[in-house]
Amino acid sequence: MNPRLSRRRFIKAVIASGVAATTSAGIQRATGQERPKGAVERLISIRINGRTRRVDVMPQETLAYTLRYKLGLTGTKIGCNRGECGACTVLIDDIPNYSCSTLTHSVRARQVRTVEGLQAADGTLHSVQQAFVDELGPQCGFCTPGQLMTAVALLQENPNPSREEARQAMSGNLCRCGAYDHYLNGIMRAAGQNS
Repeated sequence: MNPRLSRRRFIKAVIASGVAATTSAGIQRATGQERPKGAVERLISIRINGRTRRVDVMPQETLAYTLRYKLGLTGTKIGCNRGECGACTVLIDDIPNYSCSTLTHSVRARQVRTVEGLQAADGTLHSVQQAFVDELGPQCGFCTPGQLMTAVALLQENPNPSREEARQAMSGNLCRCGAYDHYLNGIMRAAGQNS
């Protein structure tokens, strides 16, 4: 027998160790043993767009990653992945947050709203979505979900903002195409003001 480690033997060993680790965690849960101090529960419930979803989350997993790659909510874009561009903005308890800088485990007892949660059940667009379309806000569209979520939060807090107040509120959202005035016009339209 050849003592060298082949690729096949390596893969078998990795699979076996994964099975062993999973089995020991299952046995630990079944016997009622407590999790080690500092350990994080992986299968959690989070409230997204008014619906509770169960998802397996790694301890250091960001909300943006969970939304896009585990829950299929791809409207939330990952732009810079450093909390600088705003493309990943979601509302957490009606406050805009960069989901690329928010750990999923931190939102368990909170309400998360993504761009998919803006549209009505019958398909009617949210007033801000419609205003953005009417004002030709989206250019390439990459930043649009984050712009929408920030604008919705602004109008929930201040239904009749001045243009300067809207500009300040939107300052955390970058637009690669430079369509800032279109987005501001959309906010003014959604607020019932002439652009």
